[in-house]
Amino acid sequence: MILFFGTRPGKQIVQALERATCSHCHQRGSLRLISQPNYFHLFWLPLFTISTSRFAECTHCKRVYYKEEFTREMEQEMGL
Repeated sequence: MILFFGTRPGKQIVQALERATCSHCHQRGSLRLISQPNYFHLFWLPLFTISTSRFAECTHCKRVYYKEEFTREMEQEMGL
């Protein structure tokens, strides 16, 4: 019997952070939160979520903020 299993990233979910300010270029409302789940799959069917990666990107200066770099203002708007 042959089993095909592994992990695969899911669809990205993009959310605008309207009230947060980019700490690099100081533009307000230019940040967007990108969340991407990582699934365990069997026979190319996703069964359950293993983890979710989150990062914020500024659409003005293209600076990327990872979870360790989120400011308090970003976390409050994300609801973390």
